[in-house]
This record gives sequence, structure tokens and C-alpha cells, in this order.
Amino acid sequence: MTPLLAQINKSLLFGLLKKRSRPVDAGVSRREEVKFEDVRLYLVERKMGHSRRSFLTQLARSKGFAVEDVLSNEVTHVVSEDSTASSLWNWLKECAPKNLPNMHVLDISWFTDSMREGRPVAVETRHLIQVRKKYIEKCPTPTAVATVSQYACQRRTTTENNNKIFTDAFEVLVEIYEFNEIEGPCLAFRRAASVLKSLPWAVQCLGDTHNLPCLGEHTKAIMEEILQYGRSFEVEKILSDERYQTLKLFTSVFGVGPKTAEKWYRRGLRSFSEILADRSIRLNRMQQSGFQHYGDISRAVSKAEALALRNIIDEAVHAITPDAVLALTGGFRRGKEFGHDVDFIVTTTEMGKEEGLLPRIIDKLTKEGILLYCDYQASTFDISKLPSRRFEAMDHFAKCFLILRLEDSQVGGGLHIAEGDIRGWRAVRVDLVSPPMDRYAFALLGWSGSRQFERDLRRFARMERHMLLDNHALYDKTKKEFLAATTEKDIFAHLGLEYIEPWQRNA
Repeated sequence: MTPLLAQINKSLLFGLLKKRSRPVDAGVSRREEVKFEDVRLYLVERKMGHSRRSFLTQLARSKGFAVEDVLSNEVTHVVSEDSTASSLWNWLKECAPKNLPNMHVLDISWFTDSMREGRPVAVETRHLIQVRKKYIEKCPTPTAVATVSQYACQRRTTTENNNKIFTDAFEVLVEIYEFNEIEGPCLAFRRAASVLKSLPWAVQCLGDTHNLPCLGEHTKAIMEEILQYGRSFEVEKILSDERYQTLKLFTSVFGVGPKTAEKWYRRGLRSFSEILADRSIRLNRMQQSGFQHYGDISRAVSKAEALALRNIIDEAVHAITPDAVLALTGGFRRGKEFGHDVDFIVTTTEMGKEEGLLPRIIDKLTKEGILLYCDYQASTFDISKLPSRRFEAMDHFAKCFLILRLEDSQVGGGLHIAEGDIRGWRAVRVDLVSPPMDRYAFALLGWSGSRQFERDLRRFARMERHMLLDNHALYDKTKKEFLAATTEKDIFAHLGLEYIEPWQRNA
């Protein structure tokens, strides 16, 4: 810290002290009410001096901060002033608190910012006092990196994500860019996360990423920060941001998208209770059901519950027609143990017979008393309008979005419910889509995911093969003809790709 900046901080702190409602007797140890239970400060007296430390301690406590008199394992934030990083860290290591690796060791600027805001501000890189390691751009023993494709459809994901510390950070950045409707960086972080998920080893230093595709300057900067400090301060700042927290909360409701969430946020709403109490807000049917069953449908669905629902849907559809075809898709087809909802493709082997199938299934589920919500969308599929030059997020097959009642007795091992829930049932989101049988392979591939895998598969078809692929068809622009497929393997073969099993598509 420069002498000028240090003087400014001292002046600001002195001003904050003077603004207190009554003078504080420096000789009196007075405990104020603690407002921030998760933050416990320790002010380093070295260089700061005893009297100044006492003043700053009283200031912090008057604003609801817990300040420890001794350096203990309860401390979360160590604040120092005008200390040389190396000498400070040597002293801290001599004190040897067990929690030292998890403590924030901070410059007085963090304390100043927090006092000004009246709350603990997010820790940023500029606040840290670190003995900064010379960054290793080239690893001493670099991990051997085979050629990695830029396309997820040419990579197989591993059973376990070896780089979760990075991909979790990237997913937060993806969310905030989605909320802000900034498509470029959002897609960049999705692609970067997808590449890291495919690696059979963990990135140990930035040199390990040298030959990897889809890692730009911003993604590498985030990775470097995590490698050095064990966390990304940019991500931590986002996670502590009120707007991000509110939009994430609102969009967790079934039927509430980013635009609606933003509108509610701009109106000053911050909680579910405020939304439900606002008489000017008119919730649609989907949102009403989303709030009504929020506790259940915001809880993850287990694989056992997904299999139980498959049995229910299978029994219903085969009671209607014996030549029914039912496939579990989405994350559960990709081997996931948990998901947010359960997706199925349901059709018949006889072309045209699938028309009207979903309304009959809905009618049967209604009679069984397990249908809690239904949004049915009739088919708008028209072969004459293919190929589509622009990809649409939702295909044109008949589909329905349901909430079903699932009984504990129907699930092997019991329901995945909250502790203390004694109802014996839970609500689960279920999506059904019904393509004609000649479109089954395309729909199955599209609905199996993952989102990034499908995006890259379409991009590969367009860029490398001059073809157009979506949930309806595969069109060869060079030959000017549609390519038929009865299985997913047929589609991969048309594209000249090695077949990738569903459980290797978690890009």
C-alpha cells in the first residue's frame, strides 16, 4: 500500500470513528451485538500499534462485527496494516492456528471497505496479503496432453469430474452472464467447462492447459486465481451479490425465467413471500404450481424415483396401445444419480398412431389421481418446413410438462424427501415428448443431452460436414437430401463420428 493510500484509509477510519453517536472510552471493553456470525476478525497489532488497534476494534464491534482479542481457530479474517507479506506470514505460521489455510489474510483496505459499507464486503484479489508465488506457466513435470477436440461430440466425459473446482466456478459465471443476457462469455465458459470435464486428470498448473481448446484469457485468469489461492474472488463476489442471489432464487421456481425474475427484482421484490403478497402480480398456472409444490420440485429427483416413474408411465401407455415405445432420456439416460426432472420419449411403432397418444396418457394419469399439473402442447411438426436454417430450443413434436404425485411405496428404497416429511408422497416434474417413429432417433439423441454436447454436435455437423442437425432430421446441404436414421448410431455414422455412449456425453 502506498503512503498516500494508507493515509487516506487512516483518515477515513478516523472519520468513521468520529461519526459514532457518542464517544467511546478506549479503556472500556464494550461488546456490541454481533450481526455477522460467519465472520470473525483478528486485527494484527504489529505495525498497527495498540491504541489504533483498540480504536479499530471498537469501530468494528459497533457495526456488528465479531472481533477476537487473540488469534484463534475461530478467526476467519486476519487484518493487517503496513506489514511486509513475508514477515507477516512467518509470524502467522509461528502462531500456528490450525485454521490458517482457510483464513483470509487481508490488507487494511478490506477493513476500510467493510466499515464504509457497514457489512463484510467480498474479498477481492487486491485485498489479499500473499507471499505471491512466481507463477509456473510451464509445469516442472507437465501432464501429457493428448490432442483434445474443440467439439464435445468428439470427447468422452469421464465418470468423475476431475476438475470440479474450476467447472463449479465457471458455472456461476455462466449463470450471471445468462441473467445479464450476454451470450458470448456465457458460451465461452460453457465450452471451457465442457473441455475440463472430459479430462481424465486434474489440472495442477496453467501449463497443463497449454494445448487445450476453448480456454480463453478470462477462463485461464479464473483458473490461475483458483490454483494460487484456492478460490476465485470474482466468483465469490458474484455469489455474495444481492441481484445474483435474488435472480437465482426466483428462477428456481417452475415457470419463472430470467426475464420475469429480473422484472420482479427491479420492482424491489427479494423473497417468495413478497411476491405472493403483491396483489398486482398475476401468476400463470405453471408459476402457481411452481410455488405450490416448490419444496418438492426444487429437491433433486433420485434415480430410484425416476425408475418408479418410468414404471408408472410404461403401465399407462401400454394400457393404451401394446406397440408403445418408451425411453427414459435426459440426465438419467446419461447415468446421473440425481436430476431436477424426469424426461421420457413416448411413441408407437406404427406411424401416425402416436397422434393423440399424450392426451390419452394425461387422461389415464388424471383418473389415477396422480396428475397435479399439466401443460399439453400439440404437435406443430411439419416435414415440408424442413430443413430449418435456424435452430430452435424447443422442437415441434407433441409434448406435455407434468407434475405427478409419487408415492413412497412405489419407489425402491423410498422417496428422496426432506427429513421429517411424513406425507408418504412427493411431487415430481415429468416431461413427455411424442415424435413420429421415423423421427425417434433424432428426438432420442436431442433429448438425451447434455446441452453442450448437443450444441457441439450441431456445430460439428454444420461446420465440418456441411449438414444441418436438430431433433427432427439430419440434412446434407451438399447432396441436398435428408439422411434417414433409425438409431443414434446411424446419425453418428452419417456425421463420420465415433459413437459415444450416453453416459459419456456429460459435457
